[in-house]
Amino acid sequence: MKKAGFVALIGEPNAGKSTLLNHFVGSKVSIVTHKVQTTRTKIRGIVIVDSAQIVFVDTPGLFKPRRRLDRAMVAAAWDGAADADVIVLLIEAHRGLTEGVERILRDLSNSSKNRSVVLAINKIDIVKSPVLLSLTKQLNELFSFSKTFLISADRGFGTKDLKLWLADKMPDGPWLYPEDQIADLPLKMIAAEITREKLILRLHQELPYQLTVETETWSNRKDGSVRVDQIIYVSRGGHKGIILGGRGETIKAISMAAREELESFLGCRVHLFCQIKVREKWLNEAERYSEMGLDFNDGN
Repeated sequence: MKKAGFVALIGEPNAGKSTLLNHFVGSKVSIVTHKVQTTRTKIRGIVIVDSAQIVFVDTPGLFKPRRRLDRAMVAAAWDGAADADVIVLLIEAHRGLTEGVERILRDLSNSSKNRSVVLAINKIDIVKSPVLLSLTKQLNELFSFSKTFLISADRGFGTKDLKLWLADKMPDGPWLYPEDQIADLPLKMIAAEITREKLILRLHQELPYQLTVETETWSNRKDGSVRVDQIIYVSRGGHKGIILGGRGETIKAISMAAREELESFLGCRVHLFCQIKVREKWLNEAERYSEMGLDFNDGN
């Protein structure tokens, strides 16, 4: 008897959701950086455990939104949780019960009826056992979790037990995706996310949150290679100069890093061309949100 279902990974920004998703899938399908709020839309990674197919949904971090983009991201996260068979709440062990976690628990109390909610305390390798025990007790007193797991998504500690437990909880039914598929995301969007990650890693200013990347064209060549044309939208003219760098060295390095990762992902040669455009009000354009996989109206 086959089983298949959805598991939503939710939590505050930088709780380790993307790291855990990539670990389970065994390949990089969601961008991971040291900066918060890098995941902007729901990204699905597909994992098979014996007869069960688990579709993990990596959601944007839950935080108190201030801008339209923030509100659309938070709405996408809760939308992913609403459609899931099981919800996994990730909490950073060293940060503990923050104001943001308390807000998430209150929202879960109102929205998670008749569904299993699992607590995964992440980054356990950087705190001592007494702290973990105290935090586990405190959180389970505040919310009735179906199960608690102590994990390190980065190192893999405790993740096998979590994966096996989730596989057992998937409902009976046929698999939702082909056996060899590891993600449910268009290649054009994966390519855009890879370039956006390289921009975030290279640029340490506030700039990454004021840009977006779109794959404009994707064409397969006769020699087996792929040509990818992308547009990097920024909201200010000065941002274009930051991305270009002196003599265009910064954008060259970013493009090279993105191309190499995309080639590794696709298994073929890639010709990547990036163009930078200034659009002062891209954060208020419905088309930009659609390209990011977000609902523009959720930002109201």
